[in-house]
This record gives sequence, structure tokens and C-alpha cells, in this order.
Amino acid sequence: MSQFIKWFSELRLDDVGEVGGKNASLGEMISNLSDLNIQVPNGFATTAYAYQTFLEESGLNDKIHSLLDSLDVDDVQALAQAGDTIRNWVEEAPFSDEFNKEIEEAFKVLSADQGEAASFAVRSSATAEDLPDASFAGQQETYLNVEGLDNIKSSIKRVFASLYNDRAISYRVHQGFEHKGVALSAGIQKMVRSDIGSSGVLFTLDTESGFDEVVFITAAYGLGEMVVQGTVNPDEYYVHKPTLENERPAVVRKTLGSKAQKMEYAEPGSDDFVKIVPVKLQDQNQFALTHEEVEDLARQAMIIEKHYQRPMDIEWAKDGIDGKIYIVQARPETVRSQSSAQSMERYNLKETSSVLVTGRAIGHKIGSGAVKVLSSITEMDRIQQGDVLVTDITDPDWEPIMKRASAIITNRGGRTCHAAIIARELGIPAVVGCGDATKVLKDGQNVTVSCSQGDMGFVYQGNLEFDVVTSEVGNMPEAPVKVMMNVGNPNRAFDFAMLPNAGVGLARLEFIINRMIGIHPKALINYSEMDAGIQEEIDHRIAGYNSPIEFYVDKLVEGIATLACSFSNKPVIVRLSDFKSNEYHNLVGGPLFEPDEENPMLGFRGAARYIDDSFRDCFALECQAVKRVRNEMGLTNVQIMIPFVRTLEEAQQVTELLAEHGLSSGENGLKIIMMCELPSNALLADEFLEYFDGFSIGSNDLTQLTLGLDRDSGLIADKFDERNPAVKKLLKMAIDACRAKGKYVGICGQGPSDHADFADWLVEQGIESVSLNPDTVIETWLHLSETQSNGSNKKDAV
Repeated sequence: MSQFIKWFSELRLDDVGEVGGKNASLGEMISNLSDLNIQVPNGFATTAYAYQTFLEESGLNDKIHSLLDSLDVDDVQALAQAGDTIRNWVEEAPFSDEFNKEIEEAFKVLSADQGEAASFAVRSSATAEDLPDASFAGQQETYLNVEGLDNIKSSIKRVFASLYNDRAISYRVHQGFEHKGVALSAGIQKMVRSDIGSSGVLFTLDTESGFDEVVFITAAYGLGEMVVQGTVNPDEYYVHKPTLENERPAVVRKTLGSKAQKMEYAEPGSDDFVKIVPVKLQDQNQFALTHEEVEDLARQAMIIEKHYQRPMDIEWAKDGIDGKIYIVQARPETVRSQSSAQSMERYNLKETSSVLVTGRAIGHKIGSGAVKVLSSITEMDRIQQGDVLVTDITDPDWEPIMKRASAIITNRGGRTCHAAIIARELGIPAVVGCGDATKVLKDGQNVTVSCSQGDMGFVYQGNLEFDVVTSEVGNMPEAPVKVMMNVGNPNRAFDFAMLPNAGVGLARLEFIINRMIGIHPKALINYSEMDAGIQEEIDHRIAGYNSPIEFYVDKLVEGIATLACSFSNKPVIVRLSDFKSNEYHNLVGGPLFEPDEENPMLGFRGAARYIDDSFRDCFALECQAVKRVRNEMGLTNVQIMIPFVRTLEEAQQVTELLAEHGLSSGENGLKIIMMCELPSNALLADEFLEYFDGFSIGSNDLTQLTLGLDRDSGLIADKFDERNPAVKKLLKMAIDACRAKGKYVGICGQGPSDHADFADWLVEQGIESVSLNPDTVIETWLHLSETQSNGSNKKDAV
């Protein structure tokens, strides 16, 4: 048995102390998961003993630790100097004859079946690496496309030296790891030809919310280091685990990344093993993976997660020659899976200002401070505590200064890069992939960085006020009604699903249309008739999709499916589009198809729009999307809500039209709810309920139309009150009618979120559910429970 070299096939998870977490994990998968179609490239690892013997025999051990023991890692200049000194010592020291011999013998065996074309990855694996409470991701170096024995040996030595990168030294100190307690193993692994394929990173949970019913996958062209480092903006995919287990289409959301560059093999004989080249525009505008490949990756991820019994962080590569997908690394996820499920911290902006730049949000926090634009890490001493760090791209080398910043903004990077992992671990909000942040933002400028509004992060002008609310969500008391949520933005769905809830009482389709699509459906249907300017804008937005109409339907499906899977096994009531003409007018191509109305609030909207000949083809696309989510994906918790039904004739026509599109009440468990928001709906409640499975009361419009108030007018805003006796009389009529017929009745308007006494009154009337804004769910839930408890105590006393 060799003391210096171990083959991956010899290794198991409990060999972390000998070969580090990364190499032990590769061995674990090769040994236990190969029969389950988890393909891991073969290789061997140098041992911790080999590393320690190398340092001892070269006389470096005492020299290194003497220097580190006296080092103040918060002195960035001293840290940089010490790291550089130690790395030079390591790279110049020779291997022993015995170690040299064993490397040569292992390399001969590994390269035997590849001939002169043999190419390898040389990766670091720290023996204290990837423990459940810490992430060493990116702390040490990786070298790709390494050819020849001499290059393998020099790469191993450079990997050993990378244990003393500035970031690694600082990280160990701040995580409480003894330098002497960490050794390094180098893994030598056959290369996957992803240089002519694709690669990326995946997590078996959502990295921002911790929602664990999805697999989150990133993908780009070429070798995976660019995704890991964050130097390319990759494609992103979410796959719903239960749907995949049911063998149904399970990709619930995808986002096209720019993928502007890729890393590929350098020419033979070049000083560097790899090179970075631009990606053709045609390829940038295509997704790097098919849905079938995404689902295959997700299945492999779920097998690995099941074996390890914990959320995982996995690197994968698709070989461009054989077309197969390989797993090249797997480690425990160490940030979201460690956060408490019993409490939730929510950041809320109390004001807004002009948006300077946007990008991908990392975390859910808000930070503010003075901008410091850094062109390189050599300027790290300019960052003071509380500054906002702005640079082209951060990587783990920046960790010693990242912890000083109140927020981080970068031009490049994705949500799975090393910098994002470290930002999450440090609890610092980061907005990455902004494109031009270093040009737009100026030194000394005060900004507020908000990651609290979903997948997109916003950088606002000035220091804005925000608050932080911590809620205990572990053991909520019983509530007297179902407490649901109003959710517009699918990007926040995973986050909101972590709150206590009974489902979604109002999911607004128009938010998906506005934010995820941005184009009038008529402009997509009539694409060939649009002028060149509109066609160019449409082409830009629909990149990665086969046609304008497919784009529209697919994006609706993605939004609805994201909401449905976030609240699986709970009802998700999707209100079909309720844009008014002035709102449709703001979409690309909108002015060509929308009338100019004096009062759009009372104009061409809701059911009247659906049944009108001018909009029926658009409505058909909405129906098609709902059918795909329910029938093909199997997410039958989706229910339909029809807004603004003025008359019984409209009720009849719209339900008949739904049936024509394959959406009949009761079919496959479908419920069709009507939004009760006009006085006519309450006055003729019995008659309307002949067509629908219940009411969801929209108290906003009902109050407006009952009292003759424009709810958007500041002049009469003080008179708008859902608790007005006239409004309450209509509400009672609607609730009583539903109860008498045994049909669903809930409320999704603003009233219960704003007025606790109004929520109490609704409960007394027999409302089945209250659907609230997410930020008021816990407060209202606790209030209703307390009111119920007090009421019960009073009855007991009597």
C-alpha cells in the first residue's frame, strides 16, 4: 500500500484526513454510485502524508509556521507578502525520490489508454475541506489540460503552494482552523472534453432561499473554471424534484446567460495550458443544454444528494466528443443548509430612488455606503469598513477585504461562482453580472444595494432607509382561517414558500407578462407584420426560444410552474391577466394594439377582454400555458381565477371559452374561481356561483366601485376604507352566498393586510381564507390566533 499515492477507486468519504474532502468524495462516488449511472472520471490523489513529508524533508515546515504564527491576517499588505514568500518556497523545493517514483508509476497507468493525447486536471483537496460548517470552495488552485509528466509534477507543486494563497490563509484564521491542522492533497483526474462541450455548477437546493425541492443548475460553454470563478454569466435552470420523480417535464424556470467567453485548450507547446476565446453570437443566444440534459443532470444530483444525505454543491462537465455528462466534483453545500429554519430575517426598503445598475442578487440583504471602484486586488487597502466594493469580478482571493464591505457589486459573475459562495457565507449582499457597474458608479458616491426584491439586485442612488425584521416561524399557533399569500413575482416564490402559509390566494399573471416577457402578446402573434425596430427588440428578448409565440407560452409556463412547485400540495390560485389598456400599452408593441381610454380602470379589462374577438388569440395562449403546467407537468394544485366579470353573460361566455380550451371545472381537479370585486358580483352572488367554484374577494376594486373612489387619487385617499359599512354589507352577501352553496370564499385584497380589525371581522363572517402580502403573514397570523384564543377563553369563562 502506497503512503504517497491513492487511486480514487480506493477512497471513501472517511478518507478525508488522508486525501481531503474533494478527492475522498470522488472516490466515494466511483465506488458507490457508478452502478447508478453517475460517471466520474478516474484518477489518483497524493496523500496528506506525501504533503507533510515533502514539507518536513525540505525544511519548510518550521519556516512556514514560524512566519504564519506572527502574521496579522487583517494587515492585507503583510498577508500578501507572507503568502508570496511561502508559495515561492514551496514551488522551489524538490520532491523526494520515492514521491517522484510513485507519481511516475501512477501517471503511467492513468495515461496508458490515452496515448500522447492524454490530458489531465490537477485539483487541490484540503484535508479540512468542505466540512458541514465551512466551505473551502476555490481556496486552492486547479490546473486544466495538463499534459506530460513534468507538467503534472510542477502542477502538483503549485497546488501544494496554493494552500498559502492570501485567501486561504485568511479564511483558515477567520474560520478557526489551525494552519498545521490542514494538509493538501492533489487530485490528478482525466480531463472531460468540455472545452468543446459545456460545463457548470449545480446545487440540490436554491442557493438564495434554501428551498430544497429544486435542483439549481448553471451551464456555459467550455471548461468549467469560468463558471466557478464567475468570469462568465451562465445559463440558469431550476428543476422541480417531485415532478422529475413523477417522470414529468420538470424544468420550471430557465434564464439565458450571456456566455460571452469560454475557456478551451491552448495550442500544444504554449506556455499556458488553456486559453479564453469569445463565443459566437449565435451560440450565446442558445441555451447550452437541452431540457433532456438538464433533467439528466438533476437526476444525477438527486442520486448524489440521497447518497450523501445532505444538500450538495456539484461541478459537472459535458464531453463534446462522446456527449456524456460527467461529475467532476461533489461537496456538501455549506451556507443555506446551515441556516435556521426556525427564524427568518427579512430586509425591506422603506424608500426608493433612481436605479443606477442592476444584476443578479446574491442573498436577501440590503447594504449601503460609499462606493470604492477597484481595478485590481492590488488596491485592496483602499476599502474601509462599510464601503461598497465595486469591481469587474471578485474571486476568493478578495476574501480578506470582502468582509469589510457593506455590499459588493461586480460587472461579471453568476450566482454559483466562488465569490457568490463567499459573499453568502460572510452574509454580505452582492449584485453580480451588472455589465457596466465600474463605469456607471463613481468613487465616493453613496449607494444602496438591495438583494431583497427577488433574483434581480438593484443599486439605488443614495443611502436609503431600510428595516430588518426577524420572525420566528418554527412553531406557529393554529389560525382560525387559512392564511394564504398574494405572490406576484415568481422570483420570490422560493423565499416566500419558507413562510408559514396555506398556499397562494392570488398569483398575478400580469407580473409574469410584465417582468418576464415585456412584449404585448399581439406583437408576438403578429411578429412578421411588425416594423424592423420592434422585431429587433423581440429578437433580443426571445433569444434561446424557437419562436415568438413559443417564448410567450414558455415564459408563462415558467412563471406559473415556479409558483406551483414552490407551494406544492397547496392551492395556487392564478389570476389570468388583468392588465388594463394603459398597462398593456407600456409593453413592447403595446401602442399598436391598445385603445386610448379616458378611464382604463373601468374599461377594456378582465373577462370582457378574454371573450372579445380582438383578444381571444392572446387568451388562448394563457390557457395553453395553464394546461401545460397542470396536465403535462402534473402541477394540479394550480387553480384559475377570472377577474372583473361584470355580467352573468360574461360569466357564461368566459367559462364556455375556458372549456373550449380544455379547462373545464372539475376536470383533473380544476377549480375556476371568480374574483368578486364589483357590486354586481355580490348583489347577484347566487347567480354568479352557478358558473364558478367560489369567490376570491378583491376588496380594493370592490371598495373603489362601491364608494365611487379612484383608489389611485391622492386627493381622496383618506376616504378609501374597506371597513365602510356599504362595503362590508356587500362582503357579507358574497360570503354568505358561498357558505350556503358550500363553495370556496376567500379574500385577496389589501384590506386584511392593512387592518387587523378588518381581518377579525372577516373571520367572524365565515371567510375561508385570507390572502395577505408576504410581509404581513406572520403578524396577521399571530393576531388572528391570539384573537381566537381570547375568544375561546371568554366563552370558557361564561
